[in-house]
Formats: sequence, C-alpha cells, structure tokens
Amino acid sequence: MEMPKIVSTEEWQRERDDLLVAEKEATRALDALAARRRRLPMTRFTTEYVFDSPAGPRSLLDLFEGRSQLAVYQFMDRGPDEYCPGCTNFTDNLPEAGPRQLAEYGVSWVTVSNMPLAQIEAYKARRGWTVPFVSSRGTSFADDCGAGGGFMFSVFLRDGQDVYRTYNTTARGVDRLLFINNILDLTPYGRQEDWEDSPPGWPQHPTYG
Repeated sequence: MEMPKIVSTEEWQRERDDLLVAEKEATRALDALAARRRRLPMTRFTTEYVFDSPAGPRSLLDLFEGRSQLAVYQFMDRGPDEYCPGCTNFTDNLPEAGPRQLAEYGVSWVTVSNMPLAQIEAYKARRGWTVPFVSSRGTSFADDCGAGGGFMFSVFLRDGQDVYRTYNTTARGVDRLLFINNILDLTPYGRQEDWEDSPPGWPQHPTYG
C-alpha cells in the first residue's frame, strides 16, 4: 500500500500551514453559506398528514413535540426486506444523543419513511437504532417534499398551528452531515471510495461496496 511522502518536520509544517490557508477560506465560505441559509425565505407547508408511529397516529405538528423547529430525514422505501445502503449508513452515523442535544436548541428530529411501520421497527431492532422513526406510508408527504422515492433532508419551522418549510437538500448535501465522512476526509487515505481524487496506489473501493 502506498503511503504519503516522508519529509522533515520543517517541510511538513510549511505544507500544513499552506493547506491551513485554504482550509480557513473554506471555513469562511461555509460560514457565509450558513448565513445565507438563515436568510432564506420560507413557504407554507400543509399539515394534513397522518404518520404511523409506535405511539399511534401522529400529525406533522405532533412531530415538532412542542418545539419550533423540525429536522426530517427521509429514508428511502425500496420494498419489503430491501433497504437503501446510503440511508442505512446515514442512520448508523446518527449519534444516540443527537435528538436530545438538538432539542436543547429547540429542534426536534425525526426519520420518516414510506416503509410500513412494522418493517421500520424490525429494521430498527436489527440495526440497534434508537432514533425516532415514523411511517408516511399512504400519505403524499414524500412527494410534497420533492423526495419522491429518494432520500432527502428537510427543515421545517412552526408558528402556532402553521408549518413552513425553510430548507432541504439531498445527494452530497446530505453526505456532508455524516460524522464518519467528516473524520475520514481528514485522514491520509480519505473515504477510500473510487470517486475520490487520491494519489496513485491509495486504497479505493466502490461507495457502499
């Protein structure tokens, strides 16, 4: 297996300092994007959904659990006994304390899927997940979000009985939320996936392979 070039401590520090300049530029760019997100307008979103949960039927307003903000990850439904590897990987990455910590900032978290609740609960038990999960099966929630049969991350804001959609993202926009990817991007071999721009000889394999 190939390895990074070995240099003196002084040369390594020069190279690291040069990279730090680019990292600081990227940090400022991400801060600017976050500022733009906070200034996005919002659009009214219907609340006429009934989700199936282990505690019984729940409305979209119920999912807020009395808080003003709601973060939703939409887990793909690929049919009986079929599970999206990307959604599985994403949910594996959710910290157990995540929903509790978000709640301290007035944000509730829920994972929603068109899978039947029984299928969701069986898969949760198999994977050892504790994250809140509800079924949107039989509703137009996924289509109204624009997720269709895919995955998506959305944010909603509540004002009394009115709900507004403030943000959504999918594909690589969701990818950047993953804890493990953020750590792997700091390591010499990266995510070791075949799409990455890595030096010749670096270990690589297909995503989710």
